[in-house]
Amino acid sequence: MIEYEIIKRPVITEKTSIQKEDHRQVTFEVDRCANRVEIRRAVERLFNVHVAAVRTAQVKGKVKQRGRIVGKRRDRKKAIVTLMPGERIDFFEGV
Repeated sequence: MIEYEIIKRPVITEKTSIQKEDHRQVTFEVDRCANRVEIRRAVERLFNVHVAAVRTAQVKGKVKQRGRIVGKRRDRKKAIVTLMPGERIDFFEGV
């Protein structure tokens, strides 16, 4: 797989912002078939950083209802990447 197929997008929430500041952890939404080794290589190549650890989690989509119409959000996989000391990834540089 190509790096851009493995890493889909960063997950930016209040919790992930705190993890980024306090624990050097960055969270990405990744391809559901990607394993930890592929995710580590993709992050190191795309962002030019050194990765200490990768944790993954399968996130089940929530069931949503709007009136009588019932739908479901898609399932996804997220990866929490811990960076080595001194490393950083900035998503909004210069904003």
